[in-house]
Amino acid sequence: MANVDRFRRDDDYSTAPVATGDLIERGDMVGLVSGAVKNAEDTATDVTLTVMQTAFVKTFAGVAMEDSQVGETAEILIKAKGVFEFACAAATFARGALVGPAKQTGDYLESQKVVAVATELLAIGRVAKTYAANTTTVLVQIFSTTAGYRANAEL
Repeated sequence: MANVDRFRRDDDYSTAPVATGDLIERGDMVGLVSGAVKNAEDTATDVTLTVMQTAFVKTFAGVAMEDSQVGETAEILIKAKGVFEFACAAATFARGALVGPAKQTGDYLESQKVVAVATELLAIGRVAKTYAANTTTVLVQIFSTTAGYRANAEL
């Protein structure tokens, strides 16, 4: 038998086209809507954070690994699983705490900032280590709902 490297890509990666008119930056939390990705800011808008988080989490595909400028619709690489560092408001976190996208001052979600949430319906991941003192960045083990990953996944 020949010694052949058959590995082609990590299954935690996927690609999807970008929705027309959307700007995607590397590190954005993105949702899959009608077969195209949108960042959290463009995916769900409402007055209440809970309504927006719930809507976004249903579409959560992962974290964008490439940029896409406004008007570009080519496929970009998305990571559906892994540990990512996100910005957050100064807070403490226990390992395993649930987090979801934070809300901007307007009626939009943040695409690269998280906040503690109470239930899995609002969460895009779990905090990967304990932060006993206030921190403004947090390591998060994400779980893409569109890729079939679960909130109770082991850290």
